[in-house]
Amino acid sequence: MTADEAGRVDRVMRSLGIPGVVAPIDPEAPSGEWRVYDHADPETRSDTTADVLAAIAEHVPAKGPGGDGPTRGFIGLPPYN
Repeated sequence: MTADEAGRVDRVMRSLGIPGVVAPIDPEAPSGEWRVYDHADPETRSDTTADVLAAIAEHVPAKGPGGDGPTRGFIGLPPYN
């Protein structure tokens, strides 16, 4: 995810009480790809992005009358002001 997407994920995580740290994969390249980790230390952290996005998806209401919720692991997060 991009830095902008990471910011939105971080805000949603905080609002839902989901633990984790959103950080760039390469701490020296914040304009690169970002992920969610169990803690901040780049040397010992574990990637928890899939688990966190699944936890967020549980809080996203199903769409439409057929209940078509998020598919293929992607979720849409509305802009957070």
